[in-house]
Amino acid sequence: MLSTIQQNQSCLQSILAIARMAGTEILKVYEQDFQVEYKQDSSPLTEADQLAHQSITSGLEKLFPAIPILSEESSHIPYDTRKNWEYFWLVDPLDGTKEFIHRNGEFTVNIALVYQGRAVAGIVYVPVKDTLYYAIQGTGSFKIESTKPPVRLQAKPLPKQGAITIVGSRSHGSEAMETYLSEQKQRYSAVNFIPAGSALKFCLVAEGKADTYPRLAPTMEWDTAAAHVIAEESGKSVVNFENGQELVYNKENLLNPWFICR
Repeated sequence: MLSTIQQNQSCLQSILAIARMAGTEILKVYEQDFQVEYKQDSSPLTEADQLAHQSITSGLEKLFPAIPILSEESSHIPYDTRKNWEYFWLVDPLDGTKEFIHRNGEFTVNIALVYQGRAVAGIVYVPVKDTLYYAIQGTGSFKIESTKPPVRLQAKPLPKQGAITIVGSRSHGSEAMETYLSEQKQRYSAVNFIPAGSALKFCLVAEGKADTYPRLAPTMEWDTAAAHVIAEESGKSVVNFENGQELVYNKENLLNPWFICR
């Protein structure tokens, strides 16, 4: 499956088109008045989440009927069912619903391919800017702005001294994050902080606009998998904040540990 996407350009283009189609559905709702509902965990849900979910699952099922899909909007699939999946798609149809509600444009469509617990291909689409970020294991990370040709991404090495640029959540701060920033101010001569929403934070690191992205607050697997590959293929790593081990996917509990992209 992975080799098919690595070697077949038309296959990759079809997956990118699925992300774009989902973005089109999202923008239809974004550009009008919309209602906000709330899930049991108090997280917001809009018609755009549902329409994007339907668009992505329909597109992937047509292209790859044998590959199962785990989406934020279908996360009730029992672990006993999914633990035996070798490959599966891990999808967040609308990452950054709070940013969508606030109409700041910082929301994304996230589509990842997971193989034996590792994210091996990822697409992050920014509908408002018509910008695609994508990566396939072993082939590099790329950015496509509208109709421009793809540009390969190269992250910056983490500075050992001087100034550092840290990107963090616009809507999900934490006391632990404030402590971390204070510690970095003792280590570096200048700490620049960029607030951003959704998987865009990983993408800013991947394209060298930020040095690191620590996440010291809860996230779910579908929030990170697609952008994880993009960061990794740009030269960064995405690891457990406490023990330095790479994040893995399709755990029984889909909650991520605290992590850092560095």
